[in-house]
Amino acid sequence: MLDGISCLMFCLVSFVGWIICRYSVRYLDGESEQGNYFRWTGFTVGTVSLMAISGNLLLFILAWSISSLGLHHLLLFYRNRPAAQRAAWTKFTVSRIGDIALIAATILIYQEFQTLNFSEIFAAIRLQSEFNSPRIMWAISLLVAGGVLKSAQFPFHTWLPQTLDTPTPVSALMHAGIVNAGGYLMIRTSPLLLLNPTAMTSLALIGTVTTCYAATVMLTQTSIKKNLAYSTIAQMGFMMLQCGLGAFSAAMLHILAHSLYKAHAFLNSGNVLEQNRTTGWNQANHQTQQGSPVKLLFAGTCILLAYFSSLSLFNINPLTKPGGMLLGFVLCLALLGWMRQAIQANNRSLLIRTAGICLVLCLAYSFSFVVIDKLVGLDQPTPASNTSYLTWTVAALIVAGFSSMSLLHRRISQSHQSAWINKLYIHAINGFYVEALLRQHFRNLTR
Repeated sequence: MLDGISCLMFCLVSFVGWIICRYSVRYLDGESEQGNYFRWTGFTVGTVSLMAISGNLLLFILAWSISSLGLHHLLLFYRNRPAAQRAAWTKFTVSRIGDIALIAATILIYQEFQTLNFSEIFAAIRLQSEFNSPRIMWAISLLVAGGVLKSAQFPFHTWLPQTLDTPTPVSALMHAGIVNAGGYLMIRTSPLLLLNPTAMTSLALIGTVTTCYAATVMLTQTSIKKNLAYSTIAQMGFMMLQCGLGAFSAAMLHILAHSLYKAHAFLNSGNVLEQNRTTGWNQANHQTQQGSPVKLLFAGTCILLAYFSSLSLFNINPLTKPGGMLLGFVLCLALLGWMRQAIQANNRSLLIRTAGICLVLCLAYSFSFVVIDKLVGLDQPTPASNTSYLTWTVAALIVAGFSSMSLLHRRISQSHQSAWINKLYIHAINGFYVEALLRQHFRNLTR
């Protein structure tokens, strides 16, 4: 099925796979298992590419499951390391549970539509205005459950931070490619998802919880790769939030941007300390003074003006876009945190440069969104507006969650912390013990 969605994903997978293989030639030079590595890497990239262009739901799920087999062998590159074995088998177990949910969804969808071809399913949805059968509602819920299970959403995320005992190119391939498949499944089957608002609401809530949890834990990690792993979990949660809000074009843009960024971050992780020394970064020199409330208010006003100006420049009305106002709020909140750091530095030149970069980022995001929306938006239905109590409740929880996370990050970054922040820091650096609890109760499932 060659359309805007599949072509973008296929090009992304091919490009990232090529870069990783080129990088691996030198990285694994002299390794005795280098041949097996390239064999399984080629196998994995090939199956993910097949998944990207699949026009049939069964073929999509089979390709996804087979790619998990290739990734399993790559995670066991260092077979003698107990940590590598534990991570690989934990990932294998969670993925198989996700496969069961997806296979059950496939059976129900076939019973409802008598076909598994995406084009035929989407055509049937366009012809019939409403689908209220319990069978299709359960099928959509199982699709969401499968995507959540296989995309490291809370509390099924614990396998991802464990995968540190594997070559860095494998981490780049996994974080920049395979883990995005859950979000891609949601985008590919978006006409189906829109039939079940409850499932989409649940997806938005799961994404919000995952993002806030993982971003908080990420802030406390001292290991570079573990920090990037929790960053990926947070990004996957935000992608699921976008899908849950119906912003599928924004989610597709997120996949492209996150994959390129995360592949570069992992492949460049060995240079982080050298880069910090070069730029003169020193935690002790971090400014801890509080920004003036007037300056912060002025910075927030400027960011809002820049954001809405960039939208109007490209004729984007956030009120007509699914979740447009909520996603705009999150973007402005992130930029405000960056501006706050520039204000704390008490450097006018730095503040002006930061403000200019924020404007450029708003313009770049708006332009990129328009391009992606033109490529994939025609294939995406527009969800009906819903002002129900549940919708407003979800919106309030998202705003409260991201606002609380922003305030918490601000407190953690201060040098003089209160006792409860210090206690929270200890819990966060251990991932709030979610991994320990799951390992205690499901020890036998993860070998």
